[in-house]
Amino acid sequence: MYDVIIVGAGPSGVMTAYELIQKRRDLKILLIEQGHSIKKRFCPREKMGKCINCKPVCNITAGFSGAGAFSDGKLNSYHLSNTGVPGDIYLGGNDGGYYRKYYDIESIKDVIKYTDEVYLKFGAEPKLEGTEYQKEISELQDKAVEADLSLVTFPIRHIGTEKTHELFTRIEDYLLEHIEIKFDTEVTDVEIKEGICSGISVVNTYDKTKTEQIYGKHIVLAVGREGAHWLFGVCQNKGINSSSGPIDIGIRYELPDSVMKDVNKYLYEAKFIGRVAPFKDKVRTFCQNPSGFVSTEVYDNKIVLANGHSYKNKKSENTNLAILVSHNFKTPFDRPLDYGRNVAENLNQLGNGKLVVQRLGDLLNGKRTWDHELKNNSVVPTLTDATAGDISFALGYRTMTDIINTIKAIDKVIPGFANPDNLMYGPEIKFYSNVVEINHDFETNVKNLYCIGDGGGLTTGLIMASASGIQMGRIIDSKIKGELC
Repeated sequence: MYDVIIVGAGPSGVMTAYELIQKRRDLKILLIEQGHSIKKRFCPREKMGKCINCKPVCNITAGFSGAGAFSDGKLNSYHLSNTGVPGDIYLGGNDGGYYRKYYDIESIKDVIKYTDEVYLKFGAEPKLEGTEYQKEISELQDKAVEADLSLVTFPIRHIGTEKTHELFTRIEDYLLEHIEIKFDTEVTDVEIKEGICSGISVVNTYDKTKTEQIYGKHIVLAVGREGAHWLFGVCQNKGINSSSGPIDIGIRYELPDSVMKDVNKYLYEAKFIGRVAPFKDKVRTFCQNPSGFVSTEVYDNKIVLANGHSYKNKKSENTNLAILVSHNFKTPFDRPLDYGRNVAENLNQLGNGKLVVQRLGDLLNGKRTWDHELKNNSVVPTLTDATAGDISFALGYRTMTDIINTIKAIDKVIPGFANPDNLMYGPEIKFYSNVVEINHDFETNVKNLYCIGDGGGLTTGLIMASASGIQMGRIIDSKIKGELC
């Protein structure tokens, strides 16, 4: 019998374990992860030059630290923004998930500050981007307002993809000194009886004959975006209350560093938010990677999605970023995860199992992109195995219209942003639209069963997911103290 079982070794699960160790060294804690130890996580693309769709799980999305191990490692320092400035938009519910429903802005900032210090302790980049050029940033924000956009700013620590891997290796080593971690272990069921969770059923990820029942007093689901679809099924089958939140669907956009040079210098990452005509859907830019590389990641062993990396020591001549449209589905259709999966599957079919890449100019001219056109394009793609084609066949008129009009709006702030040679890779989709209903203690309607991080819709992004883990550790520590009294 474990005191605490944590399902998922992404940022939220890892930080739950870390904080519990700080609070209590006497607890019996189990951390379960369907993928490998970070020391065994390597993407074959580096050697083979293409995605080979690793099975049964993708090494980019599964394993210790989740997708965070292969991200560009940007820690958004929301806590350093002052109340009332654009950075607080993210803590106030415009983005960042639903964390703000349960805690006020200042409380969240305190947890993020602590979380930031934990990452610094394990070797995060001490330099903060976006703090030196306040006059220039203010001028960009004024231009954004004129284009009916908001430019959200806050300091950022950029760790770099390769350095992020090293940082989480140190964290894994630290946790292994204090708790038990089961790698290559997939959770198949959650044991619930009379409204109380008592444990989980697991199977070896690579040998489905090796099954086991594991029991614990407190069960934390921290499954991340990789586990969002699995969690949705568990909620449906086990009577765990949840609701449909928005799903973000869009593209990864690639353009020359020369176009983005001022933004990259002043901010490192610009987050534009707008509601362009005619639909007024929320559209945002996300995960900007100066001198970066477009990458792929595979979900549920079959859905290929776009992402982006930015290294400390390896550079390209391009910047890439996501442009995402938020869609809400409530009545009569209320399954945004299924909608997103269908969009991804259709586009993957058009790309013959790969991402589809298209020049902006071709899209605007109503034509697909061909291989020979990419070879002669002024913007050289950093992802070499995407399929030249037509994204609009699968992404949908409304989504494409939102993306095109947002690109044109940003072009008023950053001239060249709408250059016809700029590249769009699709799809990029963020699977956190299943919002698990939890209370102030992150507990579901099932006693002793908690849900945190991106997979359950509480957060979006590395630092917010990590902060929810820190908070979770403190909550469980408080509950155990109460049980002992």
